[in-house]
Amino acid sequence: MKQYVCVTGADRGLGLAFTKQFLHKGYYVFAGQYNSSWKELESLRDEFPDRLLIVELDISKDESVKKAGQYIASITDNVDILVNNAAILGNITDTIFDELDFNHILDVINVTGLGGLRVTNALIPLIMNSKTKLIVNISSEAGSIGQCTRKAWYGYMMAKSSVNMHAAITHNMIYEDGGQVLNFHPGWVQSYMAGELNTKADLTADQSAEHLIGLIDRHKEYLGPKPAFIDYLGNPQLW
Repeated sequence: MKQYVCVTGADRGLGLAFTKQFLHKGYYVFAGQYNSSWKELESLRDEFPDRLLIVELDISKDESVKKAGQYIASITDNVDILVNNAAILGNITDTIFDELDFNHILDVINVTGLGGLRVTNALIPLIMNSKTKLIVNISSEAGSIGQCTRKAWYGYMMAKSSVNMHAAITHNMIYEDGGQVLNFHPGWVQSYMAGELNTKADLTADQSAEHLIGLIDRHKEYLGPKPAFIDYLGNPQLW
């Protein structure tokens, strides 16, 4: 039986690492592509021409998400796993004593906070029609109110907190029907979120994805009336 996974922000970084590793595990992968000028997905499709399905997807735009959902539904009537990975970082230096750019903060919240909710909303019939019924959100310790120590990062941290809340609401809705939401802190990952590759981070994207897919494989260990919020090693995070 074919197993389908959808990964947003699959162009590069953690999303690309997820895509590669799911393909190697035998999944059919809908890879959300934001920027077609990044060629990593096309190269990967040469290796997996039948199981990699590239989908144009801008999670900040309702119509783009709706169109992607319709395309996916034209291919399959079920999606086993949705990985809401796409996000932007935005300004991380301005404090309350600076002149905050609220339009910029709203842009970050629109992408990082609401993007995953848009995709989940578009794909929820397919998710609940699958055997696994699993939604994975790449959250962050930055979204934890209980362990907050930063003095800036307004847009990103508020956006990740909203990811945690829409995960909780969604999990409340689907849990009794066998659905599950997992929120992950992926570790400090070498990514392009600031515009260029951050090589100072602790983990490569491949390393983080390997840990996280291992947890996804054991997702039922974390199934309960509330969604799990754990790091890449399986340690609980404060909400």
